[in-house]
Amino acid sequence: MEQEMAELLPLNRGSKMEDSERQTFSHFSLIPIKSREKGGLITMPFIIANEALENVASYGLLPNMTFYLMREYRMDVTTTQNLLFFWSATTNFLPIVGAVVADSYLGRFLTIGLGSIFSFLGTVVLWLTAMIPKARPPPCDQSGQACKSTTTSQYMLLVFSFLLMSIGAGGIRPCSLAFGANQFDKGGSNPKKHTVLESFFAWYYTSSIVSVLIALTGIVYLQDRLGWKIGFGVPAILMFLSALFFFIASPFYIKPKVRSNVFASFIQVLVVACKNRKLCYPNQNSDYHHKNGSGPQVPTDKLRFLNKACIIKSPEDVKLNGGAANPWNLCTVEQVDELKALIRVVPLWSTGIMISINLSQSSFPLLQAQSMNRHLTKGFQLPAGSFGMFLMIALTIWVLLYDRVMLPLASKIKGRPVRLKPIVRMGLGIFVSCMSMVVSGIIEHIRRRRAISEGLLNNSQGLVEMSALWLIIPNSLNGIAEAFSAIGSTEFYYSELPKSMSSIASALLGLGMAVASLLASVILNAVDKYTKGEGTESWVSSNINKGHYEYYYWLLALLTGFNLLYFVACCWQYGPSADVDITKRMMELSDDDHHLPGKLN
Repeated sequence: MEQEMAELLPLNRGSKMEDSERQTFSHFSLIPIKSREKGGLITMPFIIANEALENVASYGLLPNMTFYLMREYRMDVTTTQNLLFFWSATTNFLPIVGAVVADSYLGRFLTIGLGSIFSFLGTVVLWLTAMIPKARPPPCDQSGQACKSTTTSQYMLLVFSFLLMSIGAGGIRPCSLAFGANQFDKGGSNPKKHTVLESFFAWYYTSSIVSVLIALTGIVYLQDRLGWKIGFGVPAILMFLSALFFFIASPFYIKPKVRSNVFASFIQVLVVACKNRKLCYPNQNSDYHHKNGSGPQVPTDKLRFLNKACIIKSPEDVKLNGGAANPWNLCTVEQVDELKALIRVVPLWSTGIMISINLSQSSFPLLQAQSMNRHLTKGFQLPAGSFGMFLMIALTIWVLLYDRVMLPLASKIKGRPVRLKPIVRMGLGIFVSCMSMVVSGIIEHIRRRRAISEGLLNNSQGLVEMSALWLIIPNSLNGIAEAFSAIGSTEFYYSELPKSMSSIASALLGLGMAVASLLASVILNAVDKYTKGEGTESWVSSNINKGHYEYYYWLLALLTGFNLLYFVACCWQYGPSADVDITKRMMELSDDDHHLPGKLN
């Protein structure tokens, strides 16, 4: 290993660096910086550590946040879950903004650095809400007086901590993987580059899975056993280390220059198409503007009104070098076709939203687990917030079985390579997600009947004599659904969208989860509003034994079933789909860092 690293990290005898910079950073390394080449494997531990520690800190806060909000801020379960939905929506949407900012303005290094600082500040503010008694409502007076509710300032401080962490995630998550791949882009041809990149990607995704598992076990256990002060303090320390490790390696990073972003290109097409809406379609291919060297091209006939964005109105619209004199007056055929490709996949993209809605139901499984017997031995019980780890374990095991056992075995039996198309896996993911909601409802129905028979109807804190290990089944089904859907969707976007839109392929997943969180809030509020009345408890009551969580689960299953039918209709409308090896595509994209996406969720 050391020999391989030595071969991949040759000394840079021609590196140029200012004397002051050399003096400032030379103490970070035993080898003088002057003799080091920037980039390479030496930067990999720092980039992976930054992302992994951020994962541990952020994902470790979510599982038990329902308990923190309900116990310390005295929120009901609907208000709690809505707040978590909005936090999730913000966290999943801001990486899209972060990708645009990184590509067009700040660059990936500065975006990750600022994101790490914001995440650290967010965890510190959240820790302060646990440390400072006046930062949250006081404990209820035992004399019988009404409990004091959360003040506006206390609530805003809590939301501010969530917002800071979401901004931080928006800076780190879309840029970390791409910035890591940049470190192996040293120019020239390197026969080992793709091998090293494969190793980096493997370590990156492995560390992501391991860090989430540590968050769902270690951090959750600390919160359960040692309280919120320690449970929130440790993530703050981890985020500080995350930022520290990233900045320590600053002099060793390759920092690509800022380039334009594909999002601006879409806006230009729409603007120019509206400007040219009264133009007639030309009869000659030469009247359409195209990229230099691509030869005369005609845009596709689908969504034909967008074709007017690339019609050359006069010779003055094109410069001598072949480029547009004003990109807001003339676009290329390639730009128009890119936007068309995106619009074409939107219906199928929307079918994945329902899976994300099912996966975002964090409060209800937590309350279920809390009310059940979680003992593995007489002296040890699983924290209620740790059951989400079974989703990650099932996802990982299923991917390994699918890639290493099922596909090779099927290929051997058939005598030819066998591989499910991405669009088929997307459909299977929706079906498995529907089954997960059905099973969740069945388990909750049995749990509630036992709770009532044991006299716990009015005691939501009582322990039902039923093993919480039954919850492993729906969690595992959710993991398999995520494996089918997320990976299948990613490969589908990569295969159907042009190479220049690979950043969009990655952003679509995050956007889907953001939209899902908002829609999940709408569904939850509607259920709460229309299922409660005088003398009737809401399905999603804070008292889990009085509510009917099973009905809520079955409603989600029904919606997922309708979504499956919608998916079939979208597939029929879309027509045949292409296929692509995502690993090969990532290798190709690494040769052009402008198109390399951020983290795939």
